[in-house]
Amino acid sequence: MERSNKNPNMKTGDIEVIASKIEILGKCKNVLPFEINTNQEVREDLRLEYRFLDLRNEKLHNNILLRSKILKTLRDRMDELGFTEIQTPILANSSPEGARDYLVPSRLNPGEFYALPQAPQQFKQLLMVAGFNKYYQIAPCFRDEDPRADRAPGEFYQLDFEMSFATQEDVFKVIEDVVPYTFKKFTTWEVQEGPFEKIPYKEAMEKYGIDKPDLRNPLIIQDVTEIFKDSEFKAFENKTIKAIIVPNGAEQGRKFFDKMTEFATSEEVGAKGLAWAKYEAAGELTGGISKFITDDMKKILEEQYGLNKNSAIFFVADEFEKAQKIAGLVRIELGKRLDLIEKGVYKFCFIVDFPMYELSDEGKIDFCHNPFSMPQGGLEALQNKNPLEILAYQYDLVCNGYEMASGAVRNHNPEIMVKAFEIAGYKEEDVKNRFGALYNAFQYGTPPHAGAAPGVDRMIMLIADSQNIREIIAFPKNKRARDLLMNAPSKVTKEQLDDVHIELKKEF
Repeated sequence: MERSNKNPNMKTGDIEVIASKIEILGKCKNVLPFEINTNQEVREDLRLEYRFLDLRNEKLHNNILLRSKILKTLRDRMDELGFTEIQTPILANSSPEGARDYLVPSRLNPGEFYALPQAPQQFKQLLMVAGFNKYYQIAPCFRDEDPRADRAPGEFYQLDFEMSFATQEDVFKVIEDVVPYTFKKFTTWEVQEGPFEKIPYKEAMEKYGIDKPDLRNPLIIQDVTEIFKDSEFKAFENKTIKAIIVPNGAEQGRKFFDKMTEFATSEEVGAKGLAWAKYEAAGELTGGISKFITDDMKKILEEQYGLNKNSAIFFVADEFEKAQKIAGLVRIELGKRLDLIEKGVYKFCFIVDFPMYELSDEGKIDFCHNPFSMPQGGLEALQNKNPLEILAYQYDLVCNGYEMASGAVRNHNPEIMVKAFEIAGYKEEDVKNRFGALYNAFQYGTPPHAGAAPGVDRMIMLIADSQNIREIIAFPKNKRARDLLMNAPSKVTKEQLDDVHIELKKEF
């Protein structure tokens, strides 16, 4: 029979089927809950409820296939670098690692609980004691945190790795190998090669107002407090003053400056106001608070801070830490609204020299980053320095404004470990009880060790150029941390609660 319906535009365009019998193997309802492979907007909760249909969408389907290929590439590369893949337990112990634990009641041990691991932190350090010099795994981690567009609620995966007799620089070399290698394999974008820029935490907060700066944004924050200490502008009085100079910013109309002020004073950002001025091409300062900027001030801004003609300058005034944070958010928003973000490139940097401790909301000294990190200066620093001035061998990898990995040189000395926790309010008995295995292991000759854990989900999200981490996870939870497909979390029967010796205070 001559083929009359050949279609070169279809993958199956050369195939024709003449049916002599039709058998329906899987019946489908007449009406789908939503159209698949359409540009039409579909409510996300509906898509998640019918995720098995949503995953037929070509873009989403390809994201999951991409995820599989990236995971294989990461494993292959770590194997090539001599690392050994080792799984660690999911049912573990509770550990203070920065978020709430997910607790699992024990049926066989009434009144006692496991905790799902926030990270395999103690286990990978124990593996170093055990002589596995280069460990890794694609590790599931569980943290009871509020979800964000770039953070999956409940569970996430990281490329967890650790090395014995390793320095901070040794860890950086592994990251600078594995991460660009993986990115380059799956993207047409320009991928920055190592060595990556290293930015101390304090400098990052001063220049970018955030510890995960997007280096594609050319704007920087500058402290102009000293220049304006005698300013007649009342909003600057006794405040830390941060400035952002925007080249060609004077070209923007008044509406732009009003909209930026609206953004800065929104509840999300929290500024009391956003001062600004234009430096016109003719050499005159106009608009905003220009009348409060004297000729002497203008000259200093020109000579020392880079203010030039046709630019605009924005000011944030508040107490020190709040001024940094607000200026950081304003910088990000200016970069977006003025289309200053460099396109088609992945830029990386390491944030280093994190503080070992910080003050909690209650004014208590607490760990700033990872409680198992080595303080710079060792035991002597812990004994003699102001805790809030002690730095740690802790570091983050940042890519295009996203934190993509955290790591540290680990504390392997039990004496230093006890003192570090003592400063944060833990007694030696607390350390023995909560971290007994690690404390005990450190008595038997522990090699110095260090490691890091790049976030796999966030890495895939960046490579896929997605703005939502749920788009690269097969079965994600929604913004309320609910699995709408499987209806989890859900209530259980009284018999199930009795099995694990739990009684609810009240009916919910």
